[in-house]
Amino acid sequence: MAEAFLTITDLHKSFNSYKAVNGVSFSIDKGEIFGLLGPNGAGKTTTIRILSTILPPDRGDFTIGSYSGRSNPGAVRRLIGICPQELALYEDLSPIDNLVFFGRMVGLNGKEARSQAITNLELMGLADRAKGRVEKFSGGMKRRVNLAIALMGHPQLIFLDEPTVGIDPQSRNNIHETIRELRKKGMTVLYTTHYMEEANQLCDRVAIMDGGQIIAMDTPLNLRKQVGSPDTVTLEDVFLKMTGRSLRD
Repeated sequence: MAEAFLTITDLHKSFNSYKAVNGVSFSIDKGEIFGLLGPNGAGKTTTIRILSTILPPDRGDFTIGSYSGRSNPGAVRRLIGICPQELALYEDLSPIDNLVFFGRMVGLNGKEARSQAITNLELMGLADRAKGRVEKFSGGMKRRVNLAIALMGHPQLIFLDEPTVGIDPQSRNNIHETIRELRKKGMTVLYTTHYMEEANQLCDRVAIMDGGQIIAMDTPLNLRKQVGSPDTVTLEDVFLKMTGRSLRD
């Protein structure tokens, strides 16, 4: 029987009168790749910021491992890694210097940080570019460095916020293969993306969020079955049917 590693219970967050997160509840099993999908402004980023302990909820709680995010955020932070949509790295440094720096930030000593940095760069196919300047790298290479940084400290749960946006197919494929390998090793993944085919291929389950609420949640196959024949219906068809076709700028 699957074991829940992350559990969210009735999460709420408002900014003045705007309800960004409005009663969100779901759980993610240990070793699962879980997709959180939704149009712009749906509440995905606010939810991830709460789960990352960056932003306190107004109401509700969540647990990661056995730790409450509200009462023990320090313990939660030791279990998670974050790969934000905006690149979080120093472009005037080399990849290995970036990884060692962030490794020290999560509590590794110098030797541990360097060892993990080398391993993570090998995992991302960047070992031969470890000492180059990040500012000279392509967008795909920077995304891979970003993910390698998020893996420092051996997190058990990683938040990936659109980690493949705007990159070449080879880098996207490398990131997908890396995520699958991490899952095989027991990593739990919360993944956001606007690429529906990516979510369909990669995620064990997906939740569709809109207006601060979860409006659908199941496997990609079962969600496609709700709309029509899974042989012809795509996850994008499901997404548009459930969230509408109006622009969300």
